[in-house]
Amino acid sequence: MRKRLLIMLSMLIALLLLSLSFVGSSSEPEVGAELSYIEGNGAVTKVPIGSRKATPDLSGTLIDGSEYRMERGKPIVLNVWASWCSPCRAEAPTLQELSEKYPEVQFLGVLTRDNLTAARAFIDRFGLTFPSLRSDDVLLEFNDAMIANAIPTTLVIDKSGLIAARIGGEVTFTGLSGLIDEVLGE
Repeated sequence: MRKRLLIMLSMLIALLLLSLSFVGSSSEPEVGAELSYIEGNGAVTKVPIGSRKATPDLSGTLIDGSEYRMERGKPIVLNVWASWCSPCRAEAPTLQELSEKYPEVQFLGVLTRDNLTAARAFIDRFGLTFPSLRSDDVLLEFNDAMIANAIPTTLVIDKSGLIAARIGGEVTFTGLSGLIDEVLGE
């Protein structure tokens, strides 16, 4: 009986220790970790003209150290990215190609949850020529507007500075060029 009690007690202690090992851990990565992001599925959300919300003035320090202030009166494609994000790496050539195809549209990146060394290497690797803000603090200024909901997220902003569409996830050439054409045609 005593031996049986000791075995049961040992099993109970083992279960307790195993349970405690999970208490300090979480299925959610810590903030700032490369894995603590939501990967989008490419879903497109279009906003009718009368329901669009304004973007804040997009300005700040770029990755190259220069200052940026958005030009009002021109459509903008705003892409939130990070060098460690595989869908961001996959879409980078598409964004560069579209920025060349549409010189009348401002393309602007917003680096999020990343460091400048990795970001500069990403820009060099993909030959990106459009600017990128070095801090995602600008995203906090969107308030009630359609904010980035995944990494990557791409916003298409009309010439009035209103958000016309959001792509949550990797962009495609056809999908994003269609949205740009719609905004240019308005």
